[in-house]
Amino acid sequence: MTQPISYTTTAQVREALLAKHEIALLDVREEDPFAQGHPLFAANLPLGRLELDARWRIPRPNTQIVVYDNGEGLAEIAAQRLQAQGFTQVSLLQGGLQGWRDAGGEIFIDVNVPSKSFGELVESERHTPSLPAPEVKALLDQKADVVVLDARRYDEYQTMNIPGSSSVPGAELVLRARELAPNPATRIIVNCAGRTRSIIGTQSLVNAGLPNPVSALRNGTIGWTLAGQTLEHGADRRAPATVSAEHKAAAAKQARDVADKAGVQRAVPSDIANWRKEVDRTTYLLDVRTPEEFTAGHLSGFRSAPGGQLVQETDVSAPVRGARIVLADDDGVRANMTASWLAQMGWNVYVLDGLTSADFSDSSPVAQNLPAPTAPVTWIKPQALADAIAQAPKDSIAVVDLTTSANHVRRHIPGAWFALRTDLQQALSRIPKADRYVLTCGSSLLAKYAVQEFAEATGATVEVLEGGNQAWADTGLPVETGEQRLASPRVDRYRRPYEGTDNAHEAMQAYLDWEFGLVEQLGRDGTHGFKVI
Repeated sequence: MTQPISYTTTAQVREALLAKHEIALLDVREEDPFAQGHPLFAANLPLGRLELDARWRIPRPNTQIVVYDNGEGLAEIAAQRLQAQGFTQVSLLQGGLQGWRDAGGEIFIDVNVPSKSFGELVESERHTPSLPAPEVKALLDQKADVVVLDARRYDEYQTMNIPGSSSVPGAELVLRARELAPNPATRIIVNCAGRTRSIIGTQSLVNAGLPNPVSALRNGTIGWTLAGQTLEHGADRRAPATVSAEHKAAAAKQARDVADKAGVQRAVPSDIANWRKEVDRTTYLLDVRTPEEFTAGHLSGFRSAPGGQLVQETDVSAPVRGARIVLADDDGVRANMTASWLAQMGWNVYVLDGLTSADFSDSSPVAQNLPAPTAPVTWIKPQALADAIAQAPKDSIAVVDLTTSANHVRRHIPGAWFALRTDLQQALSRIPKADRYVLTCGSSLLAKYAVQEFAEATGATVEVLEGGNQAWADTGLPVETGEQRLASPRVDRYRRPYEGTDNAHEAMQAYLDWEFGLVEQLGRDGTHGFKVI
């Protein structure tokens, strides 16, 4: 049974942040409206995904959780669902987002703002070296002794990259740069799509004492594009998978020195066992190696959080501000470098020492710990659904796809409607009334949680497609592509101005202008606790 929901004021949230008490400030709108404005340390956890994401993102049930929206009526529903999942300290932000603004709270736009604003602070205080796109292109055209290292995820790199560059995601830079630039005279240029990961990547190499001249590509692929220069697409160049013993030892020593300077703390396996027993402290256990390495074998209880992306997306992997973070790797480089940045961002961060490759032996999937659905689920197999659609009168069966809009556009069941759970009533007003509703998503993992609300809203029979869209396709049944039958707007993902290849130049320039102003915003907000070494 849910408890009455209390309210927490903006002043109380700020007090908790300044005191470094644990608190999760959750914006339960979809990502696009979240990106239009939110407090600095708010984490986006959409109402429609609470069952899938809440327990792993907020692992301690008695964490102080403060929920808000911007008047859409989502926050109270979210608070009730969180209580139903066993969270005991859930409250609503008094006045919602407008209340935060009215109380003088600073409002930030875009996503991953703690990391992006921190990156700007690093550059302003450390004067991270950078080169403009025309100078970098001139070096490449002259066949100068230079290598360009792309610090983004590999899939982002493949979408678009600086011609001739190699993919070396953030936390891999200090470990692998020497393999790509063994000559100390070789100039290293680090890029991302915009600014943050190139600044952090470049400063990582500088902090680690790499002898090479190192510079960021100023403004990344955005700067390259705005300079009228052509990007490459579909490249597959990556850093060598193996690192020489000499280079690994040098990188490990330098990374440890940087971590010590930043105030990173040390842990051993027995500490993990003790921390797991704590009921009043949140501990995130994160493996900062590559996703491929994690899949091959990891420490039990750890989650995959590749180091470069972890620094870029702290609000995703660790939405409980003030929590303890423990990082692990098998080389002594990636965890220390990643931890050095998290420590500077005000996190209580530890590196797990004394590990070897042999300790990373758990290849089982990470336990999901999902709640039970609130209503009984009636399953229907893909072929049975296909037969029913073929035999039933037109519009008597409505297939509702609750996957992400991007996945729906990429592939969906013919005739299926895309809908967001956060937009349920509006979505149903656009879908022709049916006698039966069949819910699906990628695997139907999410769809099964929507049965009760669909049944209450429609009064009709509600079923769930067994195995979801994947099972439908695996059965050999036809699929469609495209944006037809969008019952909800595509606001589940904010379109980053630095993503893709078709962004307007005005949007890219506006994004850069926004980043340049983040340091000033940090000063006005006053809660960040960042300290650049």
